[in-house]
Amino acid sequence: MGHRLLLVDDEPFNLELMAELLDDAGFETVQAESGEEAWSILEQEGNQFATVLLDKMMPGMDGFEVLKRIKSTPSLEFLPVIMQTAVGAAASVQEGLSAGAFYYLTKPFSREMLLAVVEAAVSHWDRHAYFKELATQQVEALRNLDQARFTLRSHKEAQQVTTLLAKTCPNPERIATGLFELLVNAIEHGNLALTYADKSALQAAGNWEKELETRLASARFGARQVTVSFQRDASGICFSICDEGEGFDWQHYLSAPASSLIDTHGRGILIARRLSFDRLEYQGSGNRVDAFVSL
Repeated sequence: MGHRLLLVDDEPFNLELMAELLDDAGFETVQAESGEEAWSILEQEGNQFATVLLDKMMPGMDGFEVLKRIKSTPSLEFLPVIMQTAVGAAASVQEGLSAGAFYYLTKPFSREMLLAVVEAAVSHWDRHAYFKELATQQVEALRNLDQARFTLRSHKEAQQVTTLLAKTCPNPERIATGLFELLVNAIEHGNLALTYADKSALQAAGNWEKELETRLASARFGARQVTVSFQRDASGICFSICDEGEGFDWQHYLSAPASSLIDTHGRGILIARRLSFDRLEYQGSGNRVDAFVSL
């Protein structure tokens, strides 16, 4: 069964167009023509959706109000929201970002852009759902862990380490989402030296996964490791993540620029900072980050 999406727009033509394109791509869609109708559906069936496509400008309850209600509801706060906005509306993107929207669809949009943004948001939801399910398989002894150190190279190993370490925290699924994003950044942009522009171009060409495999197998990058250190004391937990890359302009990504949020990637640090951890601190050139959880 495909992912279920909620489409919210007060223009019937827009709803019909999005629904037709997404249904043809294998998604199941539910439509709402107002913010009030959308919120009523979410109150009753919110846990059945993988993503919400939300128009900003609507009479009555507008898109920002619906977004704020979603992000202030514990059972829905991780539900990805794609805000529809006009091209070049940087101020609008910043407002949505402050309210918790990390995905944007600029009007007018193409079929390819619609599907790319939806796939990115749904992938975010799938990762969260995966870690949430694993978090129910509690390993109580891990709550007594004070120190640990792991090394890893690949996404699969990052997923395994994330699953284990998240169980040391009071809200495992919340921590897992951000921790995995930080580990992926350390692998891709740290050890494998792939830039933001590289990822955009490779994804557009459909060569991203192949390039990751090539670099992991190469003599230049293949031996590099990401180190994850875990430390617990009376005040909280600290995850220290170090890669063997040359670092990056980390300050630029702590508050993602509006222009980058219309892309299909580049939200890892933002998600970790806003949704998972109480504090992020990058060190030196950016190849070490400390992520803190207050107890």
